[in-house]
Amino acid sequence: MTAKTPNLNRMLALEMGRVTERAAVCSALWVGRGDEKSADQAAVDAMRKELNVLDIDGTVVIGEGERDEAPMLYIGESVGTGKGPKVDIALDPLEGTTLTAKAMPNAMTVLAAAAGGTLLNAPDTYMDKIAVGGGLPAGVVDLDASPADNINSLAKAKGVKPSDITACILDRPRHADLIRAVRETGARVTLITDGDIAGVIATTDPETGIDLYIGVGGAPEGVLAAAALRCIGGQMQGRLVTQSDEQKARAAKMGVKDFNKKFELNEMASGDVIFAATGVTDGWLLDGIHHVHGGVSTHTIVMRSATGTVRRLKSFHYSTDKFK
Repeated sequence: MTAKTPNLNRMLALEMGRVTERAAVCSALWVGRGDEKSADQAAVDAMRKELNVLDIDGTVVIGEGERDEAPMLYIGESVGTGKGPKVDIALDPLEGTTLTAKAMPNAMTVLAAAAGGTLLNAPDTYMDKIAVGGGLPAGVVDLDASPADNINSLAKAKGVKPSDITACILDRPRHADLIRAVRETGARVTLITDGDIAGVIATTDPETGIDLYIGVGGAPEGVLAAAALRCIGGQMQGRLVTQSDEQKARAAKMGVKDFNKKFELNEMASGDVIFAATGVTDGWLLDGIHHVHGGVSTHTIVMRSATGTVRRLKSFHYSTDKFK
């Protein structure tokens, strides 16, 4: 049984939205410029600056990498003023650096916060994932089931034919067999080049047309997606995929003992979880940054698991001086 953890201050949810807003506005200056590193660095710098004014005793459990590989927002870094509650911070300052550089859909800045010790410390490895939206029977899909069994089970639960199901999968050579197996059931496949956090969240919104997310993507992104589903509803399972002894050693250092363990949603994100994201480019979940009338418009989503509240904030910033 998971130990009861204290709820985070509800005002912190809106503050987290301000953090992702700042990162999105700064990284959006690099949309379409073909420079992934500069776009990511702009988001990192902005997010770190905004986090450090919050009254939290925060620790980055999912960040830009190990301390010797990431100069800012590295795993284990302390953020905030240190005067508030202990908070785990998981972040992807720019989910979709390539999407931003190429001005493609679904780039966004992402942040999750939870009571200390309640987010899975996922190493920077891969994770095999499967996810569906809310309102479905428990266990309707399973990471260990075949694609055909999952598609048929999901179709039955939704009262539709397998051919009415659409699965979202990252467009990678490693997924060739998976894509073929899904299509053999008659189901459709929507391929994405990047941005699997958005892909998982898309399963919760009927307007996206996505029923199922499946495949191997980043483990840190898996925990961030799980944090969102904890707030908005849905089911998700994940299993770490390590490809070398070095990766296994890194995972073990972060507390992973069973490399075959199938993590359930509540094991990846528990307690009171806050999730925030702001669009950088237009996408399924959010509108991107738009420069109009001498200012910028932002579209942010803020979710909180304790209350099941989902806020969509469309804001216009007449002065962007504060983002510099």
